[in-house]
Amino acid sequence: MSTTAEDEDPIDDKPMPLMDHLMELRRRLLWSAIAFLISFGVCYYFSQQIYGFLARPLATILQEQGGGDRRMIFTALYEAFFTYLKVAFFGAVFFSFPIWATQLWLFIAPGLYRSEKRAVTPFLVASPILFLMGAALAYYFIFPLAWHFFISFETPAGAGSVPIQLEAKVSEYLSLVMHMILAFGIAFQMPVALVLLCRVGILSVAGLRKGRRYAIVGMFALAAIITPPDVISQVGLAIPLILLYEISILFAVWVAPKPPEETK
Repeated sequence: MSTTAEDEDPIDDKPMPLMDHLMELRRRLLWSAIAFLISFGVCYYFSQQIYGFLARPLATILQEQGGGDRRMIFTALYEAFFTYLKVAFFGAVFFSFPIWATQLWLFIAPGLYRSEKRAVTPFLVASPILFLMGAALAYYFIFPLAWHFFISFETPAGAGSVPIQLEAKVSEYLSLVMHMILAFGIAFQMPVALVLLCRVGILSVAGLRKGRRYAIVGMFALAAIITPPDVISQVGLAIPLILLYEISILFAVWVAPKPPEETK
């Protein structure tokens, strides 16, 4: 008895009416919403500590410069409150994302072939790891260098001059920090996107190699757009992206579908 391709690569699913699919989707969304709300409550409770963690690179630099009396300010009565709400929101999105991803996977996985599951799983694992790598690069390497650069424009008091000193607003600092963390984290998803496109045949390894020069120019342009207007942040993002592009080519060689052998 001959076996078909579907027998060798089955779908682990059973037929379900449309209403059952909608109820299943509702249940997955409900679990995701509960995870987000719980994370939001916990993050809001610790919002001051989370903000302190985000502000630590700036605080460390100010302390090194002998700024024991330095401070951050807010200029509207509601600014600090809404800043902590934003901290809680970003924290809830970050910490509840694994639950969202798991619920999404549990919803779509039954409709995939076994080979498709094996192909998608590495990308699901690599994506959050690369995001954390990008966020860590921004926090531990780019922030100290960039903050040193910006603070270097302070002007001390002198005869006949007015000192220029940084008094960062809490809301503006949070916006800048989250913008850079998201920019680095999302930019680090490039290998996942490129390798996946090669895996499905939209891109080819030869095309990635041929377009290397254009990709390098594009990465510097992208870094100039999504980072603050300073050379440190732009170069600090562009160089890792170039390295990730080369790594993407290596992985694309491994996962790209092999051309069928020609028969003589």
